[in-house]
Amino acid sequence: MNIKKYIFLGVVAIMLSLQSCQQAGVNNPGSEYMPDMGHSVAYEANYYNYYYSNTWGSEDDYYQFAKPKLPVNGTVPRRGNGSGYNLPKQGSVPYYYENTEEERARAIAEIIDNPLPITTVGLAEGKNLYNIFCATCHGEKGDGNGYLVRDGGAYPAQPANFLLEEHVKSSNGRYYHSIMHGKNVMGGYSDKISYEERWNVIHYIRSLQAKELKLTYSQVENTLNKVDRPAGENYMASNMDAYNVELEHNDDHHHMEGDEHEGHIDHSDHGEDHDAHGDHNHGE
Repeated sequence: MNIKKYIFLGVVAIMLSLQSCQQAGVNNPGSEYMPDMGHSVAYEANYYNYYYSNTWGSEDDYYQFAKPKLPVNGTVPRRGNGSGYNLPKQGSVPYYYENTEEERARAIAEIIDNPLPITTVGLAEGKNLYNIFCATCHGEKGDGNGYLVRDGGAYPAQPANFLLEEHVKSSNGRYYHSIMHGKNVMGGYSDKISYEERWNVIHYIRSLQAKELKLTYSQVENTLNKVDRPAGENYMASNMDAYNVELEHNDDHHHMEGDEHEGHIDHSDHGEDHDAHGDHNHGE
């Protein structure tokens, strides 16, 4: 009797074992006993891929594991790699001014110097980025007459005219704060252009102001103001290779983009006219 019992149990065990270790077939994925013993059940960050045999818990549990996480408090963004010329290309630098009118006023008062010297390479980069992000609203000349408002479109606010005396005399902080946080209907562009690129855009805006006033704003000389520092002739000699590469890059970009650059959104000082003309203006 006991022998029959053991035989029966053995047969049942064998059947269960065979059933739990089915081989995969054309239309059958197969199965295995206690798969977690042979395969780790992992999840991929930022990718939701829940499936029925997942053992992390419920679908919501899995989502909490996989969803994007915020940086740890106090995390400082890492700077970018080299730009090909003397000054390091800084992808991100902490900005300690909040998006309030009080903080905007503080930035205007405290941020005076452009930390980058005026260079031919920097002005070329600034022009390229300005035409992509800013000219749509502020115009290629910086006169606030971009095609969104010039070509009969219904636009809710007048972009700032950088050529007005008010803007020529404005501190660099006024422009930088607007690029970081936006102003009025203009959104911020801190996530679209890097630290160094923002400052080169401001350099280019200054060069447009100088051109309007028939002054000089270049790597060799600055007669527009006493704040921004020309890098000098020797800088060009030591960075000629990088300069040529930059020009080739800009030419290639121009050929690919054509006139489409006018369809992008402005990233500069849309609505500084707010102070002089009221809250209806476009932005900084």
